[in-house]
Amino acid sequence: VQLQASGGGLVQAGGSLRLSCATSGRSFSGYFLGWFRQDPGKERRFVAAISWTDTSTYYDDSVKGRFTIFRDNAKNTVYLQMNSLKPDDTAVYYCATDDGMSRRPYRIPSSYNYWGQGTQVTVSS
Repeated sequence: VQLQASGGGLVQAGGSLRLSCATSGRSFSGYFLGWFRQDPGKERRFVAAISWTDTSTYYDDSVKGRFTIFRDNAKNTVYLQMNSLKPDDTAVYYCATDDGMSRRPYRIPSSYNYWGQGTQVTVSS
């Protein structure tokens, strides 16, 4: 399974960005695809996740109502639409998926087996 994250950039507060996570291999055999973000020297934090098996989506409270996760099965791609961005959203964003061997908590980074390379999002005030 390979994941390729893209779409990051520099945006002013209040602006929008759409991140993409292109998947290849047996990614759809997992339970979830998640987005995480990480500041330098800090642990990765959960942002959002989408189920591979149904239409369920999950969000951290800090992004609920501003971010939307959705997927395009035909393109094997999961997107994270980020609106009303704030300086606190600045981080490197990673997408990840699990191997489907067991259903584990979607909010925890260690639940995921495969990670993309990360894309930088910078929100200026």
